This record gives sequence, structure tokens and C-alpha cells, in this order.
Amino acid sequence: MPTVPRLARHASTTAAAGLERLGPLIAPPSTGTSHAVRGHRCGAPLRVLHVINRFEVGGMQLVLSKVMRRLGTEGFEPRICTMHGFDSDLQSRMQVEGNIYVVGGAEGRLQFSVPRLARIMRDFRPDIVHSRNWGAIEAIPAARLAGVPVVIHSEHGYEVNTISGLPTRQRVLRRIFYAMADAILAVTNELSEFHARQAWVPNGRIRVVYNGVDTDLFGPRSQERTIARESLGFPPGTFAIGSVGRLTAIKDHATLLRAAEILIREGVEVRVVLVGPGGERSSLETLASESAELRGRVVFVGGTERVPELLNALDTFVLPSLSEGLSNTLLEAMATGLPVVATGVGGNPEVVEEGRSGFLFAPRDVVGLSELLRRLAGAPALRRQIGTAARRRVLDEFSLERMFLAYRELYLGLARQKGVTAEV
Repeated sequence: MPTVPRLARHASTTAAAGLERLGPLIAPPSTGTSHAVRGHRCGAPLRVLHVINRFEVGGMQLVLSKVMRRLGTEGFEPRICTMHGFDSDLQSRMQVEGNIYVVGGAEGRLQFSVPRLARIMRDFRPDIVHSRNWGAIEAIPAARLAGVPVVIHSEHGYEVNTISGLPTRQRVLRRIFYAMADAILAVTNELSEFHARQAWVPNGRIRVVYNGVDTDLFGPRSQERTIARESLGFPPGTFAIGSVGRLTAIKDHATLLRAAEILIREGVEVRVVLVGPGGERSSLETLASESAELRGRVVFVGGTERVPELLNALDTFVLPSLSEGLSNTLLEAMATGLPVVATGVGGNPEVVEEGRSGFLFAPRDVVGLSELLRRLAGAPALRRQIGTAARRRVLDEFSLERMFLAYRELYLGLARQKGVTAEV
């Protein structure tokens, strides 16, 4: 069997300068050399190997990047291991060149990854392995095979074909692998209860750690709002609605467009902004171009780093997803001070206080969504009131600091239980 190459332990001068400017995502490697898998180097960083299916643009990857960047400055030494490669552009933006292990080839190819994962773990010798979602669940038995002291697995959301329940094979394997882990996490109470039922494990076995959002980066800014609306070509008096996220079937942006059609027929001056890449873009563009009401009133931005600015351009944020874990973009919109209208699925009801910090509607309910948007379109004072409450909700319950503290205490607590000590 081929050997697993060690990771490159350096980055280019340009990358190093970027790290200094942004804050390190990966901590400098330890100079210590004596490390046993079931022990810990005295005074060395706590090594954490994060295993995911693929490192690409997405909510879970965003959370992972935030956690790694912060904890990488606080005595942890994180690394990424992907089952099926990574987005090279994202790798460059996140400054992780030379710090990613790759297990296998293209996604969809059948592969038995446990032996390769175990070899990677023996190479890096982590104190903690933290795998995420079904695509990385083989990391649990691999970590046990490699003798890793602490093993954690977390669930972050749904796929469109598993909303009503998981296939029997996944349920059985989750039941087995969950029992092998030291901790199982979910990002919402709803997701925790779903996986507890599906894997036949007791309620309470799956802990909840909410995602957090950067409330400094995402906040209301009148100057950015003016500039962004001008750049998008919005006429005065426009009611701007929009959504941020992957353009995929599970996000159901078509419902948002259909609701906008109804408002435009009623004479409301609506503009729609859709931010994000995805395979559904072509069909959504066709829908927008073939509708007499929508033609010329929908802006497709694609993937961009201008999300804070573009959120400020909106009057209302809409999340029409058929299912959700805990939506980072919903939190970002609320932190921006926007009233939000979201489907009452997944973790959305745990975030949005109905009638106070936003409104909920049923999935695919075009008429129900249009009624809520009509109410907000004609009530600027109500939008301000709800937007203010939305930002306060995020500041109180969904801040980055709360999320960082939760992960830090979880990692340290489990490490201590297993006799792993570090100067963190």
C-alpha cells in the first residue's frame, strides 16, 4: 500500500503575509518530537484533526474555518483531512496550503477509507479527531484503530433526499459509530433529536453546539447600504429582498421568486438579489427571464466576498429552504439588522422568535411568503423594529465568542478526561 506523505510545513511568503494580516488559521507546528498517540508532549499544542467530506464553500466549512482560526491562536494545532479533496480557491483564501490531508479521489467513487484514515492519523498523531457529517463518519473507527485519545463527531444539516429519514444502512452504521465516539454533537436541538431517533440512541446523547456569527463583520451600515443599492441599480423606493446561499434544490429559491411575482403584480416595486453559486442557477435564471413580472428585477450575484455589503442593501432577508441545520446566512442577516422571513424547518424556529425577530412560513408556501413580504414592504417602522430585535437575538445567543468557548471547553474537557494535558 502506498505511504501517506507528510504535510508540507511551510507556506509561501505571500501566504504568510496573509496569515499575519487575517490572523492564523493554522498554528505554527510544534518543534517537539516525542509524541505518543495515547500521550501528550509536555507544553505542546493540543493537536486536533478535523475530518470532512470535502473542503469547499459551504456553511459547515465556514464554521470549521472560524473555529480553526480562533483556536489556532490559543494553543491548539489544527489540521484538515478531507475524504474527497478540496476547492483550491478556498484553500488559498483560507491560507491552508500544505495543511490538508486528502484521503481519496472524486466524490461518488466507492472506497473503503478506514485504513487510509488511520495511517493519516498515525502520521499527524492528533490528540482529538473531530469528524463532521455522514461523508466523514469513517473517521470514528479509524481514530479508534489509530489509538486517538478523543473522538468527536458532529452533524450539521440535511441532504434533500434524507429529510424524511435516513436509509437503513446509514441508521445502523451511525448507531455503531456513535457508540464508539466520546461525544456526538449537532448544531440545533431539532437536528440532535432527529439523529437520536434515526440512530436509536437516547435523547441527550447528542449534545448541541450552536453556530456563531461575526457581529462586527455583519452589522447595519448606512453608508454600505447606499453604495450597494446604487451598484445594484435599485431605483428609489425599491423594496429589496434576497437570500444568500448555495443555489441548490434544497434551498428552494424558486418559492422566493414566485412570491416576488405576486407582489410585483400587485404594484410593489420589488427587486430580488440571490447571492451564491450552485447548480440551480441556470433554471432560476430561466424562471426569472421568462416571467414578465420578474424580468429585469432579479440580480444573480454568484459567489462573492461582498456578502456583508450586499446584506446591507436588502430590506428583508428570505430563507425559503426545504430543510436546514443551523443557517449561517440567516444568522448573518439577523446580525445585519434585517427582518428575516424563513421556513419553519430545522433550526430556523430555534433562531427566529416568531413575530419578534422575524417570521416563519411553511416550505413551498408561495402565498404565505408573499403575504408576509407584503406586510413588511408597507411598514418600514416594523422592519426596523424586527431588525433591531433580530440583531439583539444574535448578539445574545449566537455570537462567535459563545461558539468558540463551547468548542474550546468541549475539547479541553474531553482531553483532560482521557489524560491528555496541554498548555492551552
